[in-house]
Amino acid sequence: MAYCWKTDLNTSESHEEQHEHQEFHSVNQSFFPSHVSLGFDQLVDEIRIKIPFYQSEIEENTVCVPHAPNWDSTRHSLHETHQIPLNELTSQTSELSCHQVGKTPVIGFRRSVLPNPENMNKQSSCGNPIGKYHGGDDYRINISAPSSTSLDKINSERESENENHNYHIGFESSIPSTYPSFSTNFMPKEKNKRSRNMNIVKHSLMLSEGSFPPRTWESTQPENTELTGCSIQLVEVPQGSNKSLASFCDKVKKIRETYHAADINSNSGKIWSTTAAFPCQLFSNTKFNINICIDNSTQRLHFKPYANYLVKDLIAEVLHFSTNDELFPKDHLLSICGYEEFLQNDYSLGRHKIFQKDKSVIQLTLHKNGKVPGKLSRKHEDDHSQFYLNQLLEFMHIWKISRQCLSTVIKKYDFHLKCLLKTQNFHQNSETSAKGLIEKVTTELSRAIYQLISVYCRSFYADFQPLNIPDDISYVNPGLHSHLSFTVYAVHNIPETWVHSYKTFSFSCWLTYAGKKLCQVRSYRNIPVKKLFFFLVNWNEMINFPLEIKSLPRESMLTIRLFGIICTTNNANLLAWTCLPLFPKDKSILGSMLFSMTLQSEPPIEMIAPGVWDISQPSPVTLQIAFPATEWEYIKLDSEENRSKPEEPPKECLKHIFRLSQKQSPLLLSEEKRRYLWFYRFYCNNENCSLPLVLGSAPGWDERTVSEMHTILRRWKFSCPLEALGLLTSSFPDQEIRKVAVQQLDNLLNDELLDYLPQLVQAAKFEWNLESPLVQLLLHRSLQSIQIAHRLYWLLKDAQNETYFKSWYQKLLAALQFCSGKALSDEFSKEKKLIKILGDIGEKVKSASDPQRQEVLKKEIGRLEEFFQCINTCHLPLNPALCIRGIDHDACSYFTSNALPLKITFINANPMGKNISVIFKAGDDLRQDMLVLQIIQVMDNIWLQEGLDMQMIIYRCLSTGKGQGLVQMVPDAITLAKIHRHSGLIGPLKENTIKKWFSQHNHLKADYEKALRNFFYSCAGWCVVTFILGVCDRHNDNIMLTKSGHMFHIDFGKFLGHAQTFGGIKRDRAPFIFTSEMEYFITEGGKNPQHFQDFVELCCRAYNIVRRHSRLLLNLLEMMLHAGLPELSGIQDLKYVYNNLRPQDTDLEATSHFTKKIKESLECFPVKLNNLIHTLAQMTATSPAKSASQTPSQESCMLSATRSIQRATILRFSKKTSNLYLIQVIHGNNEMSLTEKSFDQFSKLHSQLQKQFASLTLPEFPHWWHVPFTNSDHKRFRDLNHYMEQILNGSYKVANSDCVLSFFLSEPVQQTIEEPSFVDLGEKFPDKTPKVQLVISHEDAKLTILVKHMKNIHLPDGSAPSAHVEFYLLPYPSEVRRRKTKSVPKCTDPTYNEIVVYDEVTELQGYVLMLIVKSKSIFVGAINIQLYTVPLNEEKWYPLGNCII
Repeated sequence: MAYCWKTDLNTSESHEEQHEHQEFHSVNQSFFPSHVSLGFDQLVDEIRIKIPFYQSEIEENTVCVPHAPNWDSTRHSLHETHQIPLNELTSQTSELSCHQVGKTPVIGFRRSVLPNPENMNKQSSCGNPIGKYHGGDDYRINISAPSSTSLDKINSERESENENHNYHIGFESSIPSTYPSFSTNFMPKEKNKRSRNMNIVKHSLMLSEGSFPPRTWESTQPENTELTGCSIQLVEVPQGSNKSLASFCDKVKKIRETYHAADINSNSGKIWSTTAAFPCQLFSNTKFNINICIDNSTQRLHFKPYANYLVKDLIAEVLHFSTNDELFPKDHLLSICGYEEFLQNDYSLGRHKIFQKDKSVIQLTLHKNGKVPGKLSRKHEDDHSQFYLNQLLEFMHIWKISRQCLSTVIKKYDFHLKCLLKTQNFHQNSETSAKGLIEKVTTELSRAIYQLISVYCRSFYADFQPLNIPDDISYVNPGLHSHLSFTVYAVHNIPETWVHSYKTFSFSCWLTYAGKKLCQVRSYRNIPVKKLFFFLVNWNEMINFPLEIKSLPRESMLTIRLFGIICTTNNANLLAWTCLPLFPKDKSILGSMLFSMTLQSEPPIEMIAPGVWDISQPSPVTLQIAFPATEWEYIKLDSEENRSKPEEPPKECLKHIFRLSQKQSPLLLSEEKRRYLWFYRFYCNNENCSLPLVLGSAPGWDERTVSEMHTILRRWKFSCPLEALGLLTSSFPDQEIRKVAVQQLDNLLNDELLDYLPQLVQAAKFEWNLESPLVQLLLHRSLQSIQIAHRLYWLLKDAQNETYFKSWYQKLLAALQFCSGKALSDEFSKEKKLIKILGDIGEKVKSASDPQRQEVLKKEIGRLEEFFQCINTCHLPLNPALCIRGIDHDACSYFTSNALPLKITFINANPMGKNISVIFKAGDDLRQDMLVLQIIQVMDNIWLQEGLDMQMIIYRCLSTGKGQGLVQMVPDAITLAKIHRHSGLIGPLKENTIKKWFSQHNHLKADYEKALRNFFYSCAGWCVVTFILGVCDRHNDNIMLTKSGHMFHIDFGKFLGHAQTFGGIKRDRAPFIFTSEMEYFITEGGKNPQHFQDFVELCCRAYNIVRRHSRLLLNLLEMMLHAGLPELSGIQDLKYVYNNLRPQDTDLEATSHFTKKIKESLECFPVKLNNLIHTLAQMTATSPAKSASQTPSQESCMLSATRSIQRATILRFSKKTSNLYLIQVIHGNNEMSLTEKSFDQFSKLHSQLQKQFASLTLPEFPHWWHVPFTNSDHKRFRDLNHYMEQILNGSYKVANSDCVLSFFLSEPVQQTIEEPSFVDLGEKFPDKTPKVQLVISHEDAKLTILVKHMKNIHLPDGSAPSAHVEFYLLPYPSEVRRRKTKSVPKCTDPTYNEIVVYDEVTELQGYVLMLIVKSKSIFVGAINIQLYTVPLNEEKWYPLGNCII
């Protein structure tokens, strides 16, 4: 890394003073700043010598400060002195002479461009600051050294007053050699050096409460400047005194200013429906069913547009049909009924995600005035608001000392100072020299206070700063090969509990970079606590790292840890730590600085970054460090762009690079493989490797290596923007690399970026400052999209609950709220208040006793009703497109699980929308559920783009705080456990449980086949995703089904293979959940065994599609490694997913592997046993005495109880026979069917209902004796219709009972139009010829055969064989070239997906593959295949003959 140093050669000092400093430097390091003693040591000694009446107040062997008049003696100040015995001598003096002033050229510059030292001296003598260095590199960061004019003036005044006395008060405490009494007690010090670093630290000048007026956030004075009697002026700084923070505020304001409130394109104030790339394969010729309502009227228009139809064209068509007036489509918008979510006019219908997932009739509403800004838009007033971070962070109480408070203290000081001087004027007999000394001392004291305030404002966040801060840092030439050195002076404000628990204290220093430790230095001086106005530990110890400054990466971090030595055991306990960047803003820290220390447990070394701990946040312990007066700054050197094009590498090398690239993440590469990849780095490109893998293989971060990394970075052509995600992990702190990554991500659309926001929020942890390109990208996109702003708000809100980076995220959240404008920020406040109320309700329900919980819940729901009375409407945190206006009191309940989650039903603010039910969980960490569902959503998006709709239901989940959050409730869903319980005690062990349940709820053939198709796809999808992510704790209460056939999983508290154990045995024994009852339903009870083959094919196809995006999935998980998730914390978790994805395998190998996992799951009996145990446990735990309202079960996911049959009416007698009635049945979904029933069948139905519902009052049945002799047919029609009406509209249990549903829905007379069969995979074989399906490939002299499936194979007696396949490669002898598969027991359509490999097959000409199928030793079929005629890498069915040829 290249740096240059800055120096200020000040010639205004006298030659005698320079000579005096040179003598001083002979024993001490020449380029160090003043070691701030934070006290008035020398001044007090002067007073003790010159003024005799002070001697009695000061101890003989201690230097201390007399109390200021009328100051509270318990008040502690950093300006008070440290007590050091006069006989204590530091041990560092022998080491300091090694660093002398050198006349070396600036690092990174040519010698010719350096200014002449003589000219520099001349410039300095004229009072001009050192100018900018001008070099040939455009990337150099050249910052002028500060002017030293004010310091020269002060020095000259002091010399003119008394050249024999130099008073070094407070932060200027150089000790001249004219005072030998101090030469053995203090580290001699140079001129003060004002730090350029604007890092963050807590202050220890804690003014006692009650002594001064209350602190105010804003000045009560009409002017901004406070004048005091001692000429110390404080100026108000609303943006904060810290320059880094002020710069951040200014940057955020400029970002917001680029989006004017009047710009309707960027400030529509509307929530736009999310879009994705058009899935051409999925929607090649698809039409949508759309109902459109105009202006909330009851009139509905029905359209069936193609998927590629533009929204604006649909609007034009609607306007054409609905009105004769000439209207402009651009002024209209279409919204989704029940949502405040609008379709994007310039996009096709098929690009909107709602159309990609919802195949039913979609309800839309047409709105006028589409160009009028929405209610969440920014207003004109927002454009003129100022961004002062302190206004948004008031809850942090960062202003520990207010300007008004400090001004009051200064005025008191000024008053007592004047009294002192006035008193001395009345002492006529006092010596003139003593009076002059007091005046000089008080002047120096005032100046020291002024400097203290200045240092405080530089080190801490404050809303004030002193006016006209003098630049008191002198720059010194460090020499070319200077090592990193600084002085750890002291730790202040030691807690009193530590004083009694620990006898001494020590510290250690770390240098880290990219999660790796560069060097560590441990102090072996164990120093006890000293008591002044506060407790402190004073080391005054110089730290020397054996590393040259120029060799350090610019993103190096310094970590200092404080240890306490226990009195009894002498063990060292870590008490506090702090960390800081060595080169903030690409420059080194200068002079003395104060840093707050945190008492938290030390973070992992991989997380050390500037944001991990806010060093300027108030904390009980403050560290003081003195840095050298050498201002190093980073210089970006020219890289070798003229490197010749590398020669074509050998093929073996390229193959090896490709194999290494399959590791996908640098964390998964061994050290040896990294060295190999870096050696061939210039042969890598986006076709054979990934950029994060290449850059992550670099051997180090020295100047030359970084330069080569930047060269590769500039030459690299990204295959897609998402490839750059891997460059934002903690492994890449280099700012140039992260900048390029953000530039790539900027190519993503807003809706695409929305999917990866959780990872980007985590990546913000490792940014070097708050003005980084990533932070700017997030703020820009939040201004463009309310969806992004809303999601980002809750992600940042939740991230503040992590152990570290809290202050970092608080600042980002404040910036987001400022950019959002008042309307959206007010909406955030409403949502936050809603969550707070829900949290309070949850706690009260938990704390209540079991019988009282329902009453407590009903009472507390009233708080929500009051909330909505005050705010009218509020957006749902789960989905900003849902607006709610109240609570459905009767629909709210709680679940009886351990966490006692609440079921809350909100009233939709949209009159055309249904009520919205959510689950509020308190006590569960939902961040892991969020991550799993996000990864599953990414997989589903990948499938859709490949034309594969896996019918996945992925519900929304949001963590809103520590251990709490919201979960979307899926309508019409029931747990598999509930289905098992309805099937009896051994329901989980039955094969037909699922099939029977779907048959009961889908009486029409079309509905049943649709449910079967949905289950077929959704079950396959969840098998793949739960296997890849290693989702554990799978039992029948975590699997849900809908009547429409969709299966989905819930509750992802265990994943990545972290299975629960019982008695040391894993409860999750199967790779994923696929049981025999699921296979039974898919194969329709074994009637269609080929459906299982299609299921395996679908699973393997979906698995292979996801595997092609392994890099993306691993990057998303790697970026969450430091999110604090319990199940995702280390490389071993990434390896688990990598091993499941198997990116190094071919598709054939992966197909074979996943097929084995399907068979393992299918044959895993412990899964059924686990379901049985769980069902029994749930049945035991559920009290039958509790009412349904008190014990809501998991199937409460049903938003409302819908009746399967609306009504049934007898139309006439059947045309077939006069004994049957023709009955019209209207279903719950408004579909119609016909059935025929006799009077006897009606009578039997009534008898069954009387037996099943003996406790209920059923309607009276019209028996034959009730029918009169005349007009009997008409009377019977009327009575039976009345009876059916009472049955269907009466008790819900009766109307939806199995006997009623089967009576009306079984054996329909007329079927609805049937949908295509759910099986769309593979060929259809109407014949019964036995066949085998193979995939044959030949590459690199290797012949690979994948045996997939067989059909229609039987033994000679017609029974099902337990078949295996034998292969022989001819003309080789059978003993050498024989291969064999495993056998599949008793199956006519077995599935294998096994691979057979023959090596050293250079060509296929002349080779014959003989395939024989046997059941044990019995011959089943055979075929000979001429290999040169085979289509390679294609699936093909081969007929089996009945003999061996």
